[in-house]
Amino acid sequence: MGLYTTLTNMITEYTGLSPAAFFTIAALMYVVYKVVSGMFVAADAYVEVKRDQEYVLREPVQIGDITEEELRPYDGSDHSKPLLMAIKGKIYDVSRSRMFYGPGGPYALFAGRDASRALALMSFEPSDLTGNIDGLGASELEVLEDWEAKFEEKYVKVGQLVSEKKTAPVVDDEAVGNDKLQEDQTKED
Repeated sequence: MGLYTTLTNMITEYTGLSPAAFFTIAALMYVVYKVVSGMFVAADAYVEVKRDQEYVLREPVQIGDITEEELRPYDGSDHSKPLLMAIKGKIYDVSRSRMFYGPGGPYALFAGRDASRALALMSFEPSDLTGNIDGLGASELEVLEDWEAKFEEKYVKVGQLVSEKKTAPVVDDEAVGNDKLQEDQTKED
């Protein structure tokens, strides 16, 4: 008991506070220290986090005509692919605005999609994440035109949405060669 009494007397004598006030203040200081130090990241951890989140900006690559299904993987979840978004069927590379359209960004749900209807309605509803603009009013179409103008000014158009991929006709080289041979023989006769 002598140690406790000596300790409380020393706290009162040196700080002018009661032991309860002293320990309350000490506990609050510890909590504040933990909260403030938790806001900062150690230098090594910062470099590691930055490396994980880093996205190398590269020149936009023309992707041509693709379907909506083929556009979906370009939503920013794969850092090796560009971040793409479509308005009125035109596909734009929005990789340079990853903080807005990439994962965790405020407009991330628009990436990898044609978001024409959602932009026209200023909506974040999943049902509006479509390129279908049927039934929109004049003011909504005007809003969409403004968005399209901003995208044309700021981002590079890299492709176009198509309803389905057109496959090139299969050419039989041997048959073409035989037809050419027959034509040449006919000309010689």
